[in-house]
Amino acid sequence: MKKEVGQNIDELAINNLRVLSCEMIQRANSGHPGIALGAAPMMWALFSRHLRVDPKDPEWSNRDRFVLSKGHTAPGYYSALAHRGFFPVEDLKTLRHTGSYLQGHPDMKHIPGVDMSSGSLGQGISAAVGMALGAKLQNKAFRVYTLLGDGEIQEGQVWEAAMFAGNQQLDNLCVIVDHNGLQIDGPVEEVNDPMPLADKFRAFKFHVVELADGNDFDQLKAAFDEARTVTGMPTAIITKTVKGKGVSFMENQVGWHGKAPNDEEYAIAMAELEKAGEALCQK
Repeated sequence: MKKEVGQNIDELAINNLRVLSCEMIQRANSGHPGIALGAAPMMWALFSRHLRVDPKDPEWSNRDRFVLSKGHTAPGYYSALAHRGFFPVEDLKTLRHTGSYLQGHPDMKHIPGVDMSSGSLGQGISAAVGMALGAKLQNKAFRVYTLLGDGEIQEGQVWEAAMFAGNQQLDNLCVIVDHNGLQIDGPVEEVNDPMPLADKFRAFKFHVVELADGNDFDQLKAAFDEARTVTGMPTAIITKTVKGKGVSFMENQVGWHGKAPNDEEYAIAMAELEKAGEALCQK
């Protein structure tokens, strides 16, 4: 019974991250709702269970590091940080507003809890690899996590970093690939197909965990637990997700990569998410 209650709380929290992401993007009239909704379970799994961080001491030297390589997933990232206590949830309403510290991509100089600023896609994994190597050189026990998109890994820099990580046996590094099959220009397989992802990472000397359902919190938790047990090589978790998960008209629709909902669409989206939340409360 306790496990069922716990699962329900996690599902409610994930749904709340989706609600907050939609609210932020609609208020800003700008942002990327599809990936924020689809990545919500990964964000919650990391910040509720697996990242050793201290919101009261964001610069703690032995904290685990997280690099959001696909920086436009910022609304979901900010929602998780606020839930974890790094800054007030109320501040989320200022996303992309003039004078706000919460802009379209994470900024390590102004946002508590952000370990690396995100910009051009493909660069985050290199920063994460550098952090992981630094931990090894300093004999520190912290782990480094980085989240990439399956369209993003078309960038050559990703594979340069992966090659280095594998050859350096960075077993304190966990690379997460949000495999939703869509990117701004269309289906990933039609733009520049990077498959087979698992075989590629294995060729670069990674331990690979493949998840059939990245919306299944138990699968995510087990994958992150497994990554902690791996020695002698970095881990890649390839998780199959649904872009726009939780809002029916956004799911698996490439058009919702970088478009804010209008008032009518927002009302429908919020009604669906609220209905999902109510159903979870009744379980």
